[in-house]
Amino acid sequence: MGLLLAVLQLAVYVHVRNVIAASAQEGARYGANADVDSTAGGERTRLLVTNALSADTADGLSCTAAEETGAAGAILVVVRCTGAVPSLFAPLGDLLRIDATGRALKEGR
Repeated sequence: MGLLLAVLQLAVYVHVRNVIAASAQEGARYGANADVDSTAGGERTRLLVTNALSADTADGLSCTAAEETGAAGAILVVVRCTGAVPSLFAPLGDLLRIDATGRALKEGR
């Protein structure tokens, strides 16, 4: 039984991590639009996670967006999300940390 729960927890972790990574990338693309403030990418990411997973999962995330200069001098919008995946066994709480980053080139005006 313990092995089954461990495998299920791993599957939940991988699914949540993939959704958060895809949402961070989409949030970075949104913030990279020429007519959108770059910092809006973090809030967009949380909205996408809420729609794809749950509000509780999104509440456990901290997503920030900022502009950075890439190696070639290009301006990038970078969205970083950190948080934890809820455990299948509720008394254990949030055990597994998640860190996801999405990047996109900022459009010119």
